[in-house]
Amino acid sequence: MSGTPPLWKAALLLALSPAAWAQQACSSDGQPAPIALLERFTSAECEACWSDPQAAQPGADTVALDWIVPSAQGDEAPLSAAARQDGLDRLQALGQAELPDAPLQPSKALLRVARGPALGGYIGTSIELQPAGPIDGPLTAWLALVETIAPGTDGTPVERNLVRNTLVLDWNAAAGSWKEIRPLAVPEGAQAARLRVIGWVEDASARVLVAAQSQCLPEPD
Repeated sequence: MSGTPPLWKAALLLALSPAAWAQQACSSDGQPAPIALLERFTSAECEACWSDPQAAQPGADTVALDWIVPSAQGDEAPLSAAARQDGLDRLQALGQAELPDAPLQPSKALLRVARGPALGGYIGTSIELQPAGPIDGPLTAWLALVETIAPGTDGTPVERNLVRNTLVLDWNAAAGSWKEIRPLAVPEGAQAARLRVIGWVEDASARVLVAAQSQCLPEPD
């Protein structure tokens, strides 16, 4: 029928609608803002690294992200199903294999992130920056769709925030908006109930200014 959107587009429109978002409150509202980021990178070849109980642990008020990067073994690597090219891109951009807790630059800006329900293989996400004053220079906003894996499950003895998809935005004052609502694809094998979003904003020198992470509140009775 002419004018009727495909099923996946209809699912996206539903997932991004206010009514759908109201059904599941998964945002950073009321959550303390992280004061540091810890990024852990694991080669898809190194299953032992994923199972290492001595993996670097986040400090107080620090949020950790786990990137699995592709390897020369391709699909033969034991962790290849969760490997992502954007993890390799992130690693190369940072220029080092693993970062210690990276403290955020002092900022009074506020960041809000949220996700809606998963529908049609996609999940609605949003990121919004509320600047505390004039912005000096362009910004880069990152929004990571992560699967939070509890210790003792899926082969890991420590909690993981496995990056499943990412959205990277170039923000500048000329754009006139510091907010983006975008659907992200849910990769095969990801458990939708464990998905949430972690976002951060970097300045032109790649210094993290502000970060936020969503938490899903229990649905009302």
